[in-house]
Amino acid sequence: MGTEVFSSALFATSVLVVEVAFAVALLLGKYVVRSGHVRAHAYLQSTIVLANVPLVSLWMLPAYLAYVLPGLPDEIAQPFYLFPTLMLVAGAAVEGLGVYVILVAGTNLVPERLRFRSYKVWMRAVLGLWWAVFLAGLATYYVWFLMPTGS
Repeated sequence: MGTEVFSSALFATSVLVVEVAFAVALLLGKYVVRSGHVRAHAYLQSTIVLANVPLVSLWMLPAYLAYVLPGLPDEIAQPFYLFPTLMLVAGAAVEGLGVYVILVAGTNLVPERLRFRSYKVWMRAVLGLWWAVFLAGLATYYVWFLMPTGS
């Protein structure tokens, strides 16, 4: 993929639509588990966390490297650089945490001493952080594609 795709508002809008669907589905997962469908909740949440990896790896990270990283650290106070940097740092943390929750909740791969017991706390933390990253993504989209130039 060449860098021209990263400046495409149409492609960015498509990614945004997918991320909005992910965010809504993550919230729906909360209600799915409350209605007693634990297995459906696990499949839904795991699918979203894992499906986000290629989206980030193939589009968001290369766009960051091409357009944001060259301006750092000098321009970090500018919204064009600040929001995607916040999204990158928090997003890497929440994606890693999400994979950790999947491994603890759905497998025996994590040693007992590294496993958590309070699923609600960890899953709520992931959901809250995911939404913070999602909001940073909305801010990035606004700054990159909607904000009038010269603002």
